[in-house]
Amino acid sequence: MEKLASRKLSRSGDHPLESLGAIDAVDAARLIAAASDVAFVVDGQGIIREVVADTDVLPQSEGQSWLNRPLIETVTSESRQKVVALLRDADSKGTPRWRQVNHPSPNGPDVPVRYSAVQIGRDGHIVVIGRDLRTMSALQQRLLDAQLTMEREFSRLRHTETRFRLLFQIASEAILVVDGSTLKIVEANPAADELVGKTSRRLSGRAFSELFDAANGAAVDAMFAALRAAGRADAIEVYLPGTAVPYRMAVSLFRQEGTAHFLVRIGAVQAPGEATLPQVKSILLKVVEKLPDGFVVTGADWRVLTANDAFLDIVGLVSLDHMHNETLERFVGRSGVDFNVLSANLREHGSVRNFSTVMRNAHGASEDVEITAVAALDGQTPCYGFTIRRTARGPDSRTPATRNVPRTVEQLTGLVGRVSLKQLVRESTDIIEKLCIEAALKLTGDNRASAADMLGTSRQSLYVKMHRHGLGDLDTHSDRSGGGAGMDSAPAQSPDTTPNPEL
Repeated sequence: MEKLASRKLSRSGDHPLESLGAIDAVDAARLIAAASDVAFVVDGQGIIREVVADTDVLPQSEGQSWLNRPLIETVTSESRQKVVALLRDADSKGTPRWRQVNHPSPNGPDVPVRYSAVQIGRDGHIVVIGRDLRTMSALQQRLLDAQLTMEREFSRLRHTETRFRLLFQIASEAILVVDGSTLKIVEANPAADELVGKTSRRLSGRAFSELFDAANGAAVDAMFAALRAAGRADAIEVYLPGTAVPYRMAVSLFRQEGTAHFLVRIGAVQAPGEATLPQVKSILLKVVEKLPDGFVVTGADWRVLTANDAFLDIVGLVSLDHMHNETLERFVGRSGVDFNVLSANLREHGSVRNFSTVMRNAHGASEDVEITAVAALDGQTPCYGFTIRRTARGPDSRTPATRNVPRTVEQLTGLVGRVSLKQLVRESTDIIEKLCIEAALKLTGDNRASAADMLGTSRQSLYVKMHRHGLGDLDTHSDRSGGGAGMDSAPAQSPDTTPNPEL
């Protein structure tokens, strides 16, 4: 190499030793640093002896702290093996390799630097030169972000295309895409195939005018001309060949790949006020109409909009026309309290399940029912739906005048809304009184004298209460009072005349 360099420089009349002079490793490092971003002079043990670097890459204070430290300690843990290989390759006579290592930075992300090492001189010193890769890393990061953004955009477009393709396939209305220049069918959905009686493959490529009677040809051509000129056109009625049923055709203009296309929608003409429903919804309505439970729909003002035959049977009406302008409140509950509770919960929670009440029919009779209701207030017509189920109840559900006193708390709470609060308090007092007498008799082994003392009442008052509640043997001589003496042997006491608490 020295002979080759000498031969090349001798052409200008200079010799390397004369032109450059005798330079040591430190001067060589400074010379190389002028053409690079950072340079180190490392001795044979890998210790940094000199640092020359751009302050943007390596601040002066940090560079001074690296002096007399092993080069391997200035890099991150994953870069240490690269430093070992870098110094090892410097001893060889082959072409030095560039290796990328990272220096830890206390103020931000690691600093990537690309290094190459060359051994200079006979004392084993190595000059390590590096190039700052932060600019390239930033460009790579920007490229990666751009690629990720493109991937997300492509994914969004694919999902959008899938959704519109699905809507195109399941639409109940016939939809065709027509080329704006040739007026030939480009694509058709299954509803269009069913309408025309041909498959999409047979429709594709056909002239759009072939789908209609010749009498409609002029109207269709005029519609397309108006659409090209003004960008919009009114819908028209057309007839398919061999049919007398009119169809409504609406066309929209859009551009794709620089070419105008028409989106054609064809549907049956509806009579005024007529609304079409999907087949599944129609089946559902038929099932609701035949339900054995009553079903009624009211508006936001609780006026009846529609109901099935089971509801008319519950309220005793022959036809829905007889409920004109009637509210559901007229038939629910013995008083307005039940309906107020039902409507308040329905407004607050959106649904009510198994609400126990009574339904009054048009003739004044009533029967026990359970109501499940739901609010549907987010549509064009806010409404409420109610299902009403007759309930078969036992004797405890009869009116208070003809039934026995309830024996359980469940039976008592089931009367809420059906009887007055005064009556409920009276009956709850009777239940508690009966339960206390039964408990006292059980604890005293049916000793009525001891039970009366335990309850803090007279024996005569206890007899009266037991007689009212139908408890035990009412024969006073059969009472067991320890030594066999009956109740009659006890001193007479005045009866307890403390009244039961009532409202």
